[in-house]
Amino acid sequence: MDFTFNEEQEELRAMARAFLLDHSGPEQVRSAMETELGYDPGVWKQIAQELGWAAVSIPEAYDGLGLGAVELTALMECMGETLLCAPFFSTVCLGANALIVAGTEAQKQEYLPRIAAGETTATLAAPPDPEAIAVTWRRDGDGFRLEGHIDPVVDGHSADLLLVAARDDAGRVALFCVPGDGAGVTRNGHATMDQTRRLARVELSGVRLGADSCLSEDADDALREILDRSAIALAAEQVGGAQRCLDLAVAYAKERVQFGRPIGSFQSIKHKAANMMIELESARSAAYYAACVAAEEDPGASAELGAVASLAKAYCSDTYFQCASDCLQIHGGVGFTWEYDVHLYFKRARASEQLLGDPAWHRERVAREIGL
Repeated sequence: MDFTFNEEQEELRAMARAFLLDHSGPEQVRSAMETELGYDPGVWKQIAQELGWAAVSIPEAYDGLGLGAVELTALMECMGETLLCAPFFSTVCLGANALIVAGTEAQKQEYLPRIAAGETTATLAAPPDPEAIAVTWRRDGDGFRLEGHIDPVVDGHSADLLLVAARDDAGRVALFCVPGDGAGVTRNGHATMDQTRRLARVELSGVRLGADSCLSEDADDALREILDRSAIALAAEQVGGAQRCLDLAVAYAKERVQFGRPIGSFQSIKHKAANMMIELESARSAAYYAACVAAEEDPGASAELGAVASLAKAYCSDTYFQCASDCLQIHGGVGFTWEYDVHLYFKRARASEQLLGDPAWHRERVAREIGL
């Protein structure tokens, strides 16, 4: 399998890095994460409408660009490098992904063009393990009634559309389109360690939905695939963050002088940086391989997807946090001060480690998938 990006994909990466350098630098990130939304609507408009990134993985039949998991991985890696504050992961990797995998034709026609145009933000309201779903659904006349809560939900405080996973008394998993501002929907943002990505608790109390709101009443397999594809995208973002931690560590080691010479000349620092690079390249390979598997299989057709998604998420989570920790140690005491960016990556690494399932959960899943 060839992990080399083609010319068009390299151009996409170069364009993304150039844009993010200007619009997601340290000052912009710090400014955005202090706002109520957690991102700059103007920057999101540019990303979604001018650059067309919101449409990257949406099929052309629904006004998307019709690109695949590899292109999405390339973008997510670049975004991870700069800690982009935007509802891209929630809208594209979670929300649009759920509609593509499990939505009806009518739902795709209704929502995907609006997401592609940057007019609608969305997110998935579901736990990483479908067995842990805490929302119940039942029929209510010609429609449905939902009760329960989901916590945490990425950008759940602001998303226009919630794709909610629920379970009925018979244990059947279903997915529903729920308006973010609908009656009976309460959304409370969390005060989280990672201020660059917003999480919320969503409570559903007597939420009544029409018959056309249900994506599927038998969505167990579809939900697992949605989560797998989302985990691969998150793994790519973690690779980008880990790369940035290595870059910050090396740059600081070259300029910080101790005992009359740069600390990068000390053997212990060299070994730490070398170990970071080895782990990073292994994580990158895992993420790229998982993206290739996702790109080569049609939605609903991949038998290998679950194992490679969990492998990538577990390894990339561990690598990102280890690289962030090592970067912090190389910086010494100043690394966790507000003036330096290292602590922002450290916090994102820890938060991302838990998002969509922690490494231990995914390693256990890999063991089950391969028959251990």
